[in-house]
Amino acid sequence: MKTNLNFRLVLAAAVLALTSLTGCVAVVAGAAGAGTVAWVRGELNATLDTNFEKAANAADLAIKQLQFAKVSEKKDSLSATIIARTAQDKKVVVKVTKVSDQAAKVQIRVGYFGDETVSLAILDKIKTNL
Repeated sequence: MKTNLNFRLVLAAAVLALTSLTGCVAVVAGAAGAGTVAWVRGELNATLDTNFEKAANAADLAIKQLQFAKVSEKKDSLSATIIARTAQDKKVVVKVTKVSDQAAKVQIRVGYFGDETVSLAILDKIKTNL
């Protein structure tokens, strides 16, 4: 019985340690225009209730509105990736992926470790542009 309790304590400690190493995780459901929003390991992930084409165009416009310097853009009928730089020379990567005819996934990473404030500002601009 004591061995089982020790195992559970060690397991709980390991899970807690791994969680602290992988970064903060927050999930918000029901945000305006978004099915789910999650901050995971420095990356903001959102599922938008819109088609892929509108989401990709909204992301491109958001980068322009925030006056980021666009470095590159790749797009096909299923995914789009925009790479830009902030005025502080932080790399910004915005990926838009088709999930279904009326849903698109947006992934935003700012800098190597992520910047939640800037990522949320980008997502807010994308949602405003839809």
